[in-house]
Amino acid sequence: MLPQLSCISVCPSSCRCDSTGAVMCVGHSITDIPKQLPLYMYTLRLNDTNMNVINENSLANQHLLLRFSLSYSHLHTIHPRAFQVVPQLKSVKLSSNDLSTIPAQVFSPLTDLEQLHLDGNQLETIAPDMLEGLIVLLDLNLSHNKLTSLESDVFRRLTKLTNLNLSRNSIKKLSPTIFRLLTSLRLLSIQYNEIEVLEAGIFDDLVNLEELKIHYNQISSLAPRVFWSLRNLKTLTMSSNRLQAIPEKTFYNMPKLSKLTIFKNPLLSLPDQLMGHMPEMREFYLFATNLTTVPGNLFANMSGLLSLNFHLNDKLRELPSDLFCCLPNLQKLSLRSNDLHYLHPQLFARLTTLATLLLNDNKLQSLPENIFQGHGGLLIIELKNNHLKTLPGNIFWSTTALKTLTLSGNPWDCTCSIRGIWRWISLNEHVVTDNEDVMCHSPTYQIHRTIRSLCDEDFNFCNATTPQSNFPTEDSFEPTQPPHAITTDRQPSVAAPVTTPLRTISATTQEPTQRAISSTTTQPAKPTTSDVANSLPTISTALPDDELLLITETLSYDALPFYGQLVVEQGPEFIHHNFHKGWVYVWFLPSDTALAGFLMFSHMLLVVTGLFMIFCAMYTMYRLNRPVDQLKADCANTSA
Repeated sequence: MLPQLSCISVCPSSCRCDSTGAVMCVGHSITDIPKQLPLYMYTLRLNDTNMNVINENSLANQHLLLRFSLSYSHLHTIHPRAFQVVPQLKSVKLSSNDLSTIPAQVFSPLTDLEQLHLDGNQLETIAPDMLEGLIVLLDLNLSHNKLTSLESDVFRRLTKLTNLNLSRNSIKKLSPTIFRLLTSLRLLSIQYNEIEVLEAGIFDDLVNLEELKIHYNQISSLAPRVFWSLRNLKTLTMSSNRLQAIPEKTFYNMPKLSKLTIFKNPLLSLPDQLMGHMPEMREFYLFATNLTTVPGNLFANMSGLLSLNFHLNDKLRELPSDLFCCLPNLQKLSLRSNDLHYLHPQLFARLTTLATLLLNDNKLQSLPENIFQGHGGLLIIELKNNHLKTLPGNIFWSTTALKTLTLSGNPWDCTCSIRGIWRWISLNEHVVTDNEDVMCHSPTYQIHRTIRSLCDEDFNFCNATTPQSNFPTEDSFEPTQPPHAITTDRQPSVAAPVTTPLRTISATTQEPTQRAISSTTTQPAKPTTSDVANSLPTISTALPDDELLLITETLSYDALPFYGQLVVEQGPEFIHHNFHKGWVYVWFLPSDTALAGFLMFSHMLLVVTGLFMIFCAMYTMYRLNRPVDQLKADCANTSA
């Protein structure tokens, strides 16, 4: 233990030394490498110091030092012979400094150097002789500099290089031969530059490359078969470029590819032959494009795909019915924020392992009844912010594992058509996570009600039969209250029986069968009251005589549709009628006795209170008038 204690005792105050041979020094008081350092030191890291220059002897007497790092220290000068005293170094990191130039062959003495990081500096050029002699270099990081171009042979001797990072520079063009002989390269990062084109043959020697990052450039064209030599490639990121088209068979001969991103490109179309055999593909990102549709076989060779992000394509309106035919392992499918209006009933039929389906923020107007059939494993379905007015009542019955469903932001039509899905929602309120925002948009009398607030009584009228008029009209019209429909004609006719929980209206005529007869389209002569009385079917109902009289009088109205369809809205007391698109509506507006009494009492109370306030004001004015007169008299006497 004594030698160890003696070594630790020489650790400078601004440094931290440990028994493994690592020394970390931090502080602005450091202007050069401390002299009193442990003899057993293998790693030296200097961070956030005032060491602006590495002198010729700064690293002298460090015979065991293997890893040297100087970062965030505003280093701007390296002596040409600074590393001659430590030829054994295997790692040099000079990241995040102010280096604008590097002396020629400054690293040449480091014949065992495996890692060189010069990222985060101000370098504008890299001379080929700067890397001279680094024959065993494995990792070279030149990112976050100001490089605009590179010599075609700058990396020619780095045949063992495995990682090369040129990202976040201003490189506009790469020579087709710049990566020649880099047969050992595994990772190539050239993202966040200004590269405009990838020329043919640029990747031909990178036969062992596993990850290629070229996203966030200005690439507008790809040479045909530019990636064909990358048979071992696992990750390819091409997002955020300017590609409007991709050559045919671009992604062939890449059987090990597991992640592909081509999103945020202004793609207009994709060729039918684009993707080769990719059984190991796990993630595919194709979003924020100008695609209106895609080939039906686009994903056919991706049998191992787990996550498909196919969203934010605001012009994508149509999907081929067999697009997802060959994805037996897909777990997440995102189709959100597209322009989809319609989905084929069999679109998801073979996605038997699907757990998450995002269809929100589209323009879907309806969904096929069996679109989720056989998807018992679905956990999440997002349908919010579409144009859905209703859904089939049994559309979710097979999704027994469903835990999250969103339906808000749709113009739900809370009429009979929604009764089935309302019943399902009522039984699965815990699944619909945005229940409070699932609002009725029609009919008018249901606006702003939530679907969950509907009850059985709201659908009692759905058992009624509503005959349709054959009069020429602009559009069919759906009444805004549960109606009773009575069909009339100038000739004796019959109205189909209409049954509601509150009353029954039935009609009988001379004809032996019951049927709804619409009025003719020819303009009849204006009928008299007797004509109307003769043409009105016999009505057996619990309606009061005054209401029945109102119907008879209404039929004498001077408009053709009064002889065709008559809609009677249920309720006592208050009555009015109107004509709309070939229909006559007679409204019986309900009144509540208790409510009416309360309102009457409140009205009378307000009147009495108002009168009392008026009398109080008059009395106050009267009382004030006497002191005012007295004051006037006093003022007159004083002036006199």
